[in-house]
Parts: sequence; C-alpha cells; structure tokens
Amino acid sequence: MASHMTDSIQPEKRQSLTQKFANPTRFMALSGQVLPWSLIAAACLISYALYLVFFVAPDDYQQGQTVKIMYIHVPAAWLAMMAYGVVAVSSFGLLVFRHPLADVSAKAAVPIGAAFTLIALITGSLWGKPMWGTYWVWDARLTSVLMLFFLYLGLMTLRSSIEDELLASRLTAILALVGVILLPIIKFSVDWWNTLHQPSTGFTSSVHSSMRTPLLISAVGFTLLFFSMHLKAMRNEILRRRVKTLTLAEVDRQSRG
Repeated sequence: MASHMTDSIQPEKRQSLTQKFANPTRFMALSGQVLPWSLIAAACLISYALYLVFFVAPDDYQQGQTVKIMYIHVPAAWLAMMAYGVVAVSSFGLLVFRHPLADVSAKAAVPIGAAFTLIALITGSLWGKPMWGTYWVWDARLTSVLMLFFLYLGLMTLRSSIEDELLASRLTAILALVGVILLPIIKFSVDWWNTLHQPSTGFTSSVHSSMRTPLLISAVGFTLLFFSMHLKAMRNEILRRRVKTLTLAEVDRQSRG
C-alpha cells in the first residue's frame, strides 16, 4: 500500500519539477539575477584578452600583426557553430517535448548566431587577404560557413513571413534540424577536402602558449557574451509575447463589450 502510494506521488513530483524549470516567470526571475553578472564577466574577460593581444602576445613570425585577427575570428567562428547548436537543440525541444521556452530560445539565438557568422566571414576575409592574396576563395570551409550564414537568414525570413506564430515556430524548427548537417561539414571540411584554410587549432599545442592564453580568454569572454545576449533576447521575446497576449485579450474584451 505504501509502495503504491509512493509510486503514484513520484511522477507528480517529477512533473512539478519539470514545470517549475519550464516556467517563463521563474526564468525571468533567474535570468534577471544572472544577466548583469554574466555581462560584467564577459566585458572583463574580453577587455583582458584584448590587452594581452595588443600588449603582450607576440606577432607571428610569418603573419606578423595580421595574426591578431585570429583572436576575434576563432571565437566568432566557434560561436557561429555553437549558436546553431543551441537553435537545433531548442528546436528539438519544441518539436519533441513542447517545452514552453524552446521556441523562445531558438528564435533568440538565430540573429545572434547570424551576427557571429558574419563576423567570422568578415574577419576571415581580412585575414585571408595577406595570406592568400585575395579576400575570398571558394574554399570548402569558407563556402560551408557562408551557407550557414544563409541558413540563419533563411530561418529569420521564414519565421517573419508567416503570421501564425505556432506554425512559424514549427516550420523553422524543422528547417533548423535539417540544417544541422552543415555543422559536421564545416567542422571536418579541412580534413575531408584539400583546402586553403588551415586545419583547426583545437586550442592545442599547435598554438604557442603566448598566443594560446589570450585566445582561450577571448573565446571564454565571447562565449559569455553570447549567453548574455541570448538571455537578454529571450527575456525580450517573453515580454513581447506577454504584451501581445494582453493586447489581444483587451481587443477581444472590447469587441465583446
């Protein structure tokens, strides 16, 4: 009897805990506390990384000062892919688990990911000019990253072109999951094809310690910046949806009155 009662209570506790973490109100409260600290940490780390880049880290013996573009390009390229990973996981959470915040997360991450992808493309072109003699080549890595940028734009365009938000969220989630195939292509393109792009550093011994430290600090700082921007964008989206719901309710009330 006691065992039966325990088994019947446990699912309710698990459900209550899941609902608690999925509650937008609770998310707003928690993110409001975390956001200022994450922004401060990101600003401090990025500032310290830039100090190391321009005043401590040496120039490359082949690339000279142009190697300093690496400290922006590598984190931006990493975040371009990571942001899409966030979009894909959030889209999966929407379609499979119908998590209340999944679509909010996916929608918030797309424009930020597009921005970092554009930064990666621009800094890569600037870095490529003195190395390759041209700003752009149809290299496997560059082309696949460009396709990722267009995919981000496609997700934003698809969502904005459909008035029904529920339908728009589902269609963009499906497209996002289909587009995941680009991530391994980008990651392994330098291994699968003969490309001009250098192999991934992987933050390993292939980068000298005098350059690796500011690169790692820069990567952590920009990652914190991404999460801060993502939290802020999610908060804005939740507020927008609340205002829309209240507006529609008021219009409906007035039409009935």
